[in-house]
Amino acid sequence: MILWLGAGAVDAQQRPNIIVFLVDDMGWQDCAVPFWTTGTAFNKRYRTPNMERLAKDGMKFTNAYATPVCSPSRVSLMTGMNAAHHSVTNWTLRKDEPVDAADSILLPPAWNVNGLSPVTGTINTVYATPLPAILKSGGYYTIHCGKAHFGAMGTPAADPLNIQFDINIAGHAAGGLGSYLGEDNYGNKKGEHTEPWGVPGLVGYHGSDVFLTEALTREALKAVAVPVDKQQPFFLYMAHYAVHIPYAADKRFVQRYLDDGLPQKEAEYAALVEGMDKSLGDIMDYLEKENIAENTVIIFMSDNGGFSMPPRSGEAFTHNLPLKSGKGSVYEGGVRVPMLVKWPGTVKPGSIANQYVIIEDFFSTILEMAGIKKYRKVQVVDGKSFIPILKNPDYADTARTLIWHFPNKWIPEDGPGINFKSAVRQGKWKLIYNMKTGTQELYDLQSDIGESTDLSEKYPKKAEVLSGMLSHQLREWKAQQPTYKISGKVVPLPDER
Repeated sequence: MILWLGAGAVDAQQRPNIIVFLVDDMGWQDCAVPFWTTGTAFNKRYRTPNMERLAKDGMKFTNAYATPVCSPSRVSLMTGMNAAHHSVTNWTLRKDEPVDAADSILLPPAWNVNGLSPVTGTINTVYATPLPAILKSGGYYTIHCGKAHFGAMGTPAADPLNIQFDINIAGHAAGGLGSYLGEDNYGNKKGEHTEPWGVPGLVGYHGSDVFLTEALTREALKAVAVPVDKQQPFFLYMAHYAVHIPYAADKRFVQRYLDDGLPQKEAEYAALVEGMDKSLGDIMDYLEKENIAENTVIIFMSDNGGFSMPPRSGEAFTHNLPLKSGKGSVYEGGVRVPMLVKWPGTVKPGSIANQYVIIEDFFSTILEMAGIKKYRKVQVVDGKSFIPILKNPDYADTARTLIWHFPNKWIPEDGPGINFKSAVRQGKWKLIYNMKTGTQELYDLQSDIGESTDLSEKYPKKAEVLSGMLSHQLREWKAQQPTYKISGKVVPLPDER
């Protein structure tokens, strides 16, 4: 894909290198950096010195949001579109096969089960111009490393090369993995790629004791050395499979958490987090060694909230408290995530931003960072650049609305906020709409971050206003709604009840 670029692109040597360091299923509390007004016992559990280093060197976002599950977040990042707009509302895997769990009352809509497509004619996809395609046409060397999960098996975007990454390391259609262990060939049978969960490539590490997080980091740095040697700006999308299930013991770190008294699975999870943090540190060390740290942006984020409610298990391996619920939920525990940005010369070290942002904002922000002002795209972008926040941590826009739409059933259980929910946030207020019951909940996040007290009866006018905003935006985006199994009728929007 070749895109025309106008004269707005700045000289290559002035352009910053850009790294997006995306973690999978990392909870808001799963690190030593507190993303709240105070630290907690959970923050003390984890050893993440490099996240602390990044926070010291850059900006911490206390109100950063993704979507409830992985594929919607990744497609939003690559397109700048809200999930309700691009209709990849649940996770993707096999072509034309939805992954929704069965429900006794509702049927999910015909959402875009095949994910993103960079070309026309791919059914059940959102056709869009991907972020790396624009960056590549603008002179950037584009590297994908780790989990992709942009398109279903057998569709173009299943291979990151087809969305214009120059290099693809270990990325394919699956959103999970067979194993983190080199001894297990990362989930592959000997000598072959085993669909769907075997991590592709990395054959040189098969049979070794190299943990997957470490293997990906080594390969990423090898790939980055190419544009560094050419003095070409690069975009590294470092998307770890960590800290997704199935958990495995990283021998480098797990014993210290067992010694701290954590149960086996929680110790394995904490070691996964520390291994991810080491990867971040290794990359930061490389940038300093090559004398390019001062011209490199690092954006750290998780793709959704922590996996605090594993299906078919009573154990909680990660903790989002005081936030409510976890992955799969539109409550804060499912969508509020850790986020850090380092941009030397622009971001004040050690600064904190309380303005809320959402993952579709990355698209416009990264292109502005790259100095690419004129480009062609086929989609309407919903996100907005957060560079004004990076330049001024006190920036505030309480009129902005954020939308979450999850007309799907992620897991069989109906835990708090899980399945068939929409939500809107404006300022300190957040409204949640339950598609199954037709009920609405209103929360003041400023005084009730745990969403424990429903204020919809106390402030009915505020609930009505937010309900109208949510409904209006879903109509504008032609967002899909589930249907009732018995009648076949479409579930009404909140203001139609």
